[in-house]
Amino acid sequence: MGIKLLTNYPVVFIPDEKVLVISDTHIGVEYDLSKSGIRIHKQIEKFKDMLDKLIGVTGAKKLVILGDVKHKVPGASIQELKDIPKFLDYLSAKVKVFITKGNHDDYIESIVPKNVKVYGSGGFKIKKYGFLHGHAWPSKNIIECEYLFMGHMQYISRQLVLLKGKLNKDEIKKKYKVKRTGKLNVVILPAFNQFVGSMNVMKKYSKGPFSNEVLNMDKMRVYLLDGTYLGILKDIKK
Repeated sequence: MGIKLLTNYPVVFIPDEKVLVISDTHIGVEYDLSKSGIRIHKQIEKFKDMLDKLIGVTGAKKLVILGDVKHKVPGASIQELKDIPKFLDYLSAKVKVFITKGNHDDYIESIVPKNVKVYGSGGFKIKKYGFLHGHAWPSKNIIECEYLFMGHMQYISRQLVLLKGKLNKDEIKKKYKVKRTGKLNVVILPAFNQFVGSMNVMKKYSKGPFSNEVLNMDKMRVYLLDGTYLGILKDIKK
């Protein structure tokens, strides 16, 4: 695949388009946790530092956020209303920022700066690369892509993991009533914000319309964020 996993970061880089891809920032989760007595520092300064470093190292010109930019749903907390515009203003001064809406992103258009492009839950594409959150079926033009990038599922196997594989073309053709699709290579990113919940990749469970059958889960290749290849999921489970 023409992508790079950036070692020790929950981030993917697409060199030929100079795109950094992240998912599930869940800005404002700290406010939610504080109501349960859990106090953590705001994460956006840490996010800025990480992305500054990665933009510098890669020479990225674009940043794609695969949904769940904010945490509270429905609506937005006071923290989100303050922090999200500042965070995106900061980033959009360095790179072009694109967002595909996640299930936490109701009304996100009213929060983001005007120069940040927001797409609906069906996702969008940049040439042969398609981007979506993963809580809803992608738009029909997305299934023509060679590569798809998704978040939402936030898999973990003791540590955060990134999954690579191929969608089940037969299932996709049946869903969209088409005879042909793109290659449908798929990359499932872990959450950028490590204070949100994750799902155990070893259990037979998926979120949203992407069932284990559609995702071809047993054939997924599993990677730790340090680049360690753990193997094919069905073999790891044995």
